[in-house]
Amino acid sequence: MSLRMRVHDKEPIGLALRRFKKLIERSGMQKELRARQHYEKPSELRRRDKVRKVKSVRKAIEKTGGM
Repeated sequence: MSLRMRVHDKEPIGLALRRFKKLIERSGMQKELRARQHYEKPSELRRRDKVRKVKSVRKAIEKTGGM
C-alpha cells in the first residue's frame, strides 16, 4: 500500500506532521503495524475476538436498560 502526501510551500512542519498522522490513521496502516509487531497465536486471536464480542453485548444490554 502506498500513500502519498504533498507538503505545501511555507507549510509549518507541525501542520504537515499532523496531516501525515491523520492520513496514516485513516488508512488503517497504524493498526496493521501494531498487529504485526508481535506474533500472536491463532488461539489468542480467537480468544480476544470472543472477549470483544462479549463486552459489546454487555454494553448493548446496559444501554437498553438490561433484562
